[in-house]
Amino acid sequence: MAQMPLTAALAGVPGGLQSQGAWSGRRQLFVRFAGEAETATMYTADALAGEIKRAASRSTFHSISISGRDPLGNVEYLRVALKKADTGLPVMLDGDGQRPEEIDGLRDFVTLVQVTLDGPGAEANAERAYETIDAAAKAGTQHAMVLCVDERTTDAHVLRFVERAHATSSSAMVVIHPAAGVPVDRDRRWTTLFERASALHGDVRLILRLPPPTGMR
Repeated sequence: MAQMPLTAALAGVPGGLQSQGAWSGRRQLFVRFAGEAETATMYTADALAGEIKRAASRSTFHSISISGRDPLGNVEYLRVALKKADTGLPVMLDGDGQRPEEIDGLRDFVTLVQVTLDGPGAEANAERAYETIDAAAKAGTQHAMVLCVDERTTDAHVLRFVERAHATSSSAMVVIHPAAGVPVDRDRRWTTLFERASALHGDVRLILRLPPPTGMR
């Protein structure tokens, strides 16, 4: 009996600038798994591989970004698609880090594992996020922890985030994104906070977020 093709619901495969994290500002090809409220198109793994190859042949990209709703719930699909696409571009996996057990299955295809947490409300899911970073470190993959600060985020929360990231992996890239509109260049709080954070971990980056790529808001 013939095996059914692997399929997934994607919110398109657009190109654009990465708005957050360790590769912020890089031009990427985005493979975004659709959320429940997003308009989705069903792609087989073969169709996604073809789309990636076509896009990479028509324009220049720094890397491929895999993101959206639960990308690590589609590991076999991604393995097939990325192997068939075979563009040679680095691949970044960006998610909430809730499936650490799946990281090893993508070690041959993913260059950077990035776990993004939003404000203090993410603490409930933080343990598995740190487990994902630990798994990426053990798999020999580059790894980054990203914290998107909002009005509820205290200095203590930011410092605890940096401290936990360091305890999980001393080679992690730690990126802090202030909330939109925060005058980090005129606010002494941020100078002091970044100084304290840098004392806790060797690679801490304070980066303003870019607007998300068109069609991904």
